[in-house]
Amino acid sequence: MLDASLVTWQLADSAFPSGSYTLSHGLEGYAQARAIDAGAVAALLDDLLLHAIGPADATALALAHRAALEDDWATVCEVDARLHASKLTRETRQASLRIGRQLLPLCGEVFPSPQLERLAQLTAARTTPGMQAIVIGVSYAGAGVPQREAVGADLFAFCSSFAGAALRLRLADHRTAQLLLRGAAPAIEQATSAALLRGPQEIGGCAPAADVMSARHERADAKLFAS
Repeated sequence: MLDASLVTWQLADSAFPSGSYTLSHGLEGYAQARAIDAGAVAALLDDLLLHAIGPADATALALAHRAALEDDWATVCEVDARLHASKLTRETRQASLRIGRQLLPLCGEVFPSPQLERLAQLTAARTTPGMQAIVIGVSYAGAGVPQREAVGADLFAFCSSFAGAALRLRLADHRTAQLLLRGAAPAIEQATSAALLRGPQEIGGCAPAADVMSARHERADAKLFAS
């Protein structure tokens, strides 16, 4: 169990080269539109966890984790396709695909498993897209990380990336970024519990304002982040 915990710590570490440092998760779009200030960052993070990332990525991760352990690759592919379709803006789809494709060979080398090898075969054959949450879910499954721990760790990794973006956009300092992460704990717990109960047909978030900001961000003349 200690080895599985070490995998969780390593994969969720902000230093792991996943490419997430290139993402603001919509926060830069809000900043460009002057639609957010430092006092509203925590509320936005909670909203994204509960209404966007939780119902979409976290749910897909939980389902892919379970299906990979059961050797049910038809379900893994279904979940991957549904997650891809649920990303309404181009930059969110592309970001998830880019990071998933970057992570798959890396995780296959660092955390090798039969599950990751099979997912790599399916993505190479273009049978399934290979979205970020699917790669992470299969990586955790192959490494023996329990499902709840896998989902919670990935949601924390999202929060850490979001907090890093807030720092770079000057919507937080190092102290308030840590308060932001700690304050997100109840939403992470709630989003994790809900994700474990959903089925494939329930994949998909509902955060219209975030989608609008993402669509605006796509056409921005200058930007620091890829999303």
